[in-house]
Amino acid sequence: SPSLPEYFVVPSSLADQDLKLFSYSFIGRRMPSWSWNHPNGSALVRMANIKDVLQQRRIDQRICNAITRSHPHRSDVYKSDLDKGLPSIQEIQAAHVKLKQLCVNEPFEETEEKWLSSLENTRWLEYIR
Repeated sequence: SPSLPEYFVVPSSLADQDLKLFSYSFIGRRMPSWSWNHPNGSALVRMANIKDVLQQRRIDQRICNAITRSHPHRSDVYKSDLDKGLPSIQEIQAAHVKLKQLCVNEPFEETEEKWLSSLENTRWLEYIR
């Protein structure tokens, strides 16, 4: 995938041929990527959606099993679909533009209450929360 870095962490139990085969199943060929690790062994792994619904369960299970085997306590994988309930990149960018306009272009002579209301209307604080 052109959007992934040249090198990234994968569980050692996933063979290279599995990674190549699985990559075609993910939207944009975006393989799961290890984003963060906690000293207790917990990890945050980002994974794109799988295109083929029929293959989704098999591929998902194979990857989750590999992640579980790499955990020092063999803890089960907890999955969360972050696409649901989160703003899109376009919404975040629009909120940032509104925030910049408010902070740069708006005179601060207005009442604080109106400025705070305008800040809330950008939705920036809601998105970064």
